[in-house]
Amino acid sequence: MKPDIHPKYEEAKVVCACGESFTTRSTTKDIHADICSSCHPFFTGKQKLVDTEGRVEKFKKKYRKAREKAQTEES
Repeated sequence: MKPDIHPKYEEAKVVCACGESFTTRSTTKDIHADICSSCHPFFTGKQKLVDTEGRVEKFKKKYRKAREKAQTEES
């Protein structure tokens, strides 16, 4: 490996949006995470729907229209 081309690998503090924090090693000093093992549904067992930009509502609206159209055609 060539000397002096790699970034320094130092301790870093990770802070989650839920308030949980821990230290690890990284090339950056501070890491800000949106979700961690303390608040992620897979690890906590609690189902929490993270809706980004109304995607779930958009999906439901799209298929509601298709279902209503199919019902009207049957009548």
